[in-house]
Amino acid sequence: MSESTESKSYFDGGVFDNFITSLVVSLITTITLGIGYPWAEAYRQKWQVKHTVIEGKRLTFDGTGGQLFGNYIKWWLLSIITLGIYAIFFMPVRIQQWITKHTFFEQK
Repeated sequence: MSESTESKSYFDGGVFDNFITSLVVSLITTITLGIGYPWAEAYRQKWQVKHTVIEGKRLTFDGTGGQLFGNYIKWWLLSIITLGIYAIFFMPVRIQQWITKHTFFEQK
């Protein structure tokens, strides 16, 4: 029994492109001492989502670093106030929620 192309889920990004994307994200984050992280994360998500197909439907990502920046600063302030607890337990979840909020099926 064969699956039709429309029901397949796959990732079509390449190893080299993934390496370059990760390198750019790391450099942006390091050079800016973390301030550029929101833009780097948006760049990473655009690349990953662009190469993801779920049940035959390609995904798209519409988030920007500017949209994430305000929350990012707020989350870091909360992390300072809570002596890092917010950064460890809550920030990864908040970032994933933001990513999910800005990920959609591509409209043809």
